[in-house]
Amino acid sequence: MRAAVHTRFGPPDVVRVTERPVPVPRPDDVLIKVHATTVTSAECAMRRGEPAWGRVILGLRRPRRRLRTLGLEVAGVVESVGSGVSRFGPGDEVFGFTGFAVGAHAEYVRVPASGSLAPKPAALTFAESAAAVDGATTALFFLHHKLSVRAGQRVLVNGASGSIGTYAVQLAKHFGAEVVGVCGPANVELVRSLGADEVIDYTERDFTADRSRYDVVFDTVAKSSFRKARGSLRPGGKYVPTTGLSNNLWALWTAVRGGPKVVVGMSVDKSTTLPVVKELVEAGVLRVVVDRTYPLERIAEAYRYVDTGRKRGNVVIAVVDPVDPSRDALTPP
Repeated sequence: MRAAVHTRFGPPDVVRVTERPVPVPRPDDVLIKVHATTVTSAECAMRRGEPAWGRVILGLRRPRRRLRTLGLEVAGVVESVGSGVSRFGPGDEVFGFTGFAVGAHAEYVRVPASGSLAPKPAALTFAESAAAVDGATTALFFLHHKLSVRAGQRVLVNGASGSIGTYAVQLAKHFGAEVVGVCGPANVELVRSLGADEVIDYTERDFTADRSRYDVVFDTVAKSSFRKARGSLRPGGKYVPTTGLSNNLWALWTAVRGGPKVVVGMSVDKSTTLPVVKELVEAGVLRVVVDRTYPLERIAEAYRYVDTGRKRGNVVIAVVDPVDPSRDALTPP
């Protein structure tokens, strides 16, 4: 099978498409023929071997063998199942999250049947389904499960035009909150179209200068910090980052003292949130934003584009029926 492999840490060009054996499903596994996957900022960091402490997991000097084919989000068709699997069968259309096993940047990927896997939304293409996995479930995990966002609250989403951010704006609005999105000037209209009540262009205004205005600051891109944002939080407000090891220390510190809190967590097990996302997209509550789509052979270009930090929503890799190389954007904003 074709697979995108990196044998050393570095820039996008370290990723090469080569031939690899097709994984063999274990008794409790599902083998998926991958139709679409994505390139995210998380995979870009893994490709670079960042952050430094992550090398303990990724590999100290070079990527560990089992982590050389990246890919977290997947949508495809079940090719075969292990002897102990009854939940899925060959021919089922599915979407899911590979988690710490990665491996979706290939023609086939093996995932546990009991893991983060669900029937694909009928209303979405494979490309859209792959793009509806991690960003949507992470936003749902924080806004609903960790924060219980509700009507009457004022929620700011920093990085509102990114993968997590585009879903966070829609979900916070769905839960009844007043939503403020922060993004660059090129994406103001996109964020407004997703339902934001107010959009801040960060080149013109720094939201951290707003005093006591927000119940939640959801920092989906780690471009701010609790030190900077806490003055903009109302009494009892919460700063919610999606990355940053130091934020775990802030969470402990703020848990034992008064004032605004830091809320952290990891959305790795998506077995309960994926079915909810499926319902929401099929009901028309959530819109999937796909910026560009690349064929697997051009995955290094996809990495290069995501590295710029300018993507809108999601960048998809088409593994089956690759797109015309002259056409990158399949789903307009």
